Order: sequence, then structure tokens, then C-alpha cells
Amino acid sequence: MIQTPDDKAMPVLGVRETDARWQALLQRDKAADGQFVYAVTTTGIYCRPSCGARRPLRRNVQFFAQAAQAESAGYRACLRCQPQQLPGSSGILQTVTCVCRRLEMSEQIPTLAELAEELSVSPQHLQKSFTRVVGLSPHTYAREVRAARLRQQLCEGESVTNAIYRAGYNASSRFYEESNRMLGMQAGQYREGGPGVTIYFALAECSLGHILVAQSTKGVCAILLGEDPETLLSDLQQRFRAAELVGADARYEQTVAQVIGLIEAPALGHELPLDIRGTAFQRRVWEALVRVPPGQTVSYRELATSLGMPSGARAVASACAANPLAVAVPCHRVVRSDGGLSGYRWGIARKRELLERERQGVR
Repeated sequence: MIQTPDDKAMPVLGVRETDARWQALLQRDKAADGQFVYAVTTTGIYCRPSCGARRPLRRNVQFFAQAAQAESAGYRACLRCQPQQLPGSSGILQTVTCVCRRLEMSEQIPTLAELAEELSVSPQHLQKSFTRVVGLSPHTYAREVRAARLRQQLCEGESVTNAIYRAGYNASSRFYEESNRMLGMQAGQYREGGPGVTIYFALAECSLGHILVAQSTKGVCAILLGEDPETLLSDLQQRFRAAELVGADARYEQTVAQVIGLIEAPALGHELPLDIRGTAFQRRVWEALVRVPPGQTVSYRELATSLGMPSGARAVASACAANPLAVAVPCHRVVRSDGGLSGYRWGIARKRELLERERQGVR
């Protein structure tokens, strides 16, 4: 419900202060932007003082010190002047950048309400804007920042206990709730490069060249394509620096055969258990890719929009490039807006061939 100037909840302003704000509104004074916003009771919209919209009647105007107060009173932000954004900013991107820097520098994760208060916007608006640009909520982004700190600390040889607290976990129990999802193994194993972790793998040939398939106890964790088997094996060793790599295991032949079958006939799909390891955003993109039906394609922009971040095509492309599970996570189904093929980690020729096989398979 929108409050009118006669409501008791209206902020109490002195006559001089009210008159000064009204004059700034009449003059569309840019210097007043950020000092207050004004709302129009007849439209339900609030604006910056400098907004170029038609000037309202004085009796229909209500002043607020911050955008958040106007939104709490039930008003909507003007699409023209975007009063919910930081003064002097280029809009949403600068607001989101400020939040990212704040989260990256904070030892403890601030609440959404705290972030919104600092930027003078509503929590709902901040959540929606941040998710649209970054693809993650502020809280999830902060957790990923914290996880990245932890991985860095462990790789630098820091003890597990010190790494947990230096990364910003205020309780080790909170960390251990997330450790397997975050690292794919126990923290101590990650610190040593994965000792005690067994990865079964096999090198084979298929119609698209050489293929390496690797599996952990959770599921298939890598499907790599290329021209040189040594390069594929080196890639696997870099991913699991100190894990025990077991090749040519007879029990693993059926899994390799399933993967090769998926490459030869990708339209048939698969029921392979997958051990998908990546950031929260990467996993969101990869999970969305799995939902794209065989024989169909989606543009980077369309995929980003489906994730609630229409300006995130470049970030989506980066996530596709980082995908370690060729065909099982079908990043080959993502194309340019004009339908052209680009950006396939294992080569455009393989991407074109996979798409053609899918089209033939679903006819």
C-alpha cells in the first residue's frame, strides 16, 4: 500500500528542507541526486531529483531520504532514471561491482540487509539485480569467494585448521558441512593434492579422435577429447595432482563403452553417474545445459537469460569452456546468437559433428 503525504508514516521534514527539495526537483538538479528521492502518489513511482519525467503536482509528491524508504512505502523505481542505483554510477553494473568488492574483502559474510543498507536500496532489489548480473545470489557468491580462499590456502601448504579460519569460516563444523561438495574430497587430501583418492581412467579411440574417461567413487569426473593421448593424460594428472590414477581396469570397461556410445550417438542420452566439480555458477550453467534436448541448440545469451542474467553471456561462455565432461554435459549445444559455431574446448569440427549426429538421431 502506498502512503500518501497525509499518512502519519511520512518522514517529518522542516518547511525549508521540503521547499529546497521541491526546488531541486523543479530544476532537475543533478547535484541533488543521492541526497533524496521523490515519489508520486498518483503513479506509484519514485525518481531522482534530476529525472526528466514530467513534473508532478506538488500535492502528489512525497520525499524520502533513501530509495529503500520509498520502496518500503510501496513505490516502484522509475525505469528512466533508475533512482535505486548509486549516484553517479553507470547503473546496475557499478552497484553489483561494489557488492562483489565488499564480499571479497569481508572476513565474515555480511547479510543481504546489511549490504542493502550500505547502498540505500531494498534487499529485494539488490538480490534481484545481483543475481541477474552475476548468476548467483550475494550469499552464494560470498560462499564461493570463501571457498576459493580456502583452496588457495590449502594449495600453499597451510594447515587445514588455519586455512578454515583464514578463509572466513567462523566454525569448523560449518566448513565440514560443505567440504566434500566444495573440494570433491577431504580437506587434508586436497591439501596434499589428492592422496588417498583413487581415480580410474582409460584412454581409447573413437570416431572423434582420442578420448580419456575418468571416474571417482562418486561418478565420471572427466571426459576429455583430443588428438594426443599424452596431452589428455597430462590434463588428468594436473586435475588430480597426487591422486592414485588407475588405468586399464577391467571393471571400468563398461563405463568407457557407455561414454563412447554417447559420442557415437549423442541423441540417445545417457544414465552415467557424474561427479561434477566446479564453482556454484559453473554447476548452474552445466545443469542448465543438461536440460537442452538433443538436436536443439541454445545461444549463450539465451542460456544466460534462462539463468536470470541476460547480460551474462560472456560468463556463461567461460563456464562452458571450463566443462570437463564432454558430451555428458553438452556444451556443444551452445551456439552464437546468429546460430554460428564458436568456443568449443575440443574443436569446432567436433562440435559440428556432434550436432549433426544429434539432428540425425532425433529425426
